[in-house]
Amino acid sequence: MSKVYSAIITEEDGGFVALNPDTGVASQGDSLDETLANLKEALGLYLEELKTTQKAPVDLSHNAFLTTIVI
Repeated sequence: MSKVYSAIITEEDGGFVALNPDTGVASQGDSLDETLANLKEALGLYLEELKTTQKAPVDLSHNAFLTTIVI
């Protein structure tokens, strides 16, 4: 069963940083594709660890919506 997770992406020092706000998991890369692939891997490892430890420090059962506005 697939689940959709949010990612906040910022550009820093010539690369990119991606953060999943629900878990606090973050990763980085030189390109957007690399950054998202790294975040997907890190988030997968985090969620796998949650299954083995049976500890859920955050509620992952809700749906979230992330967008931006320009003022």
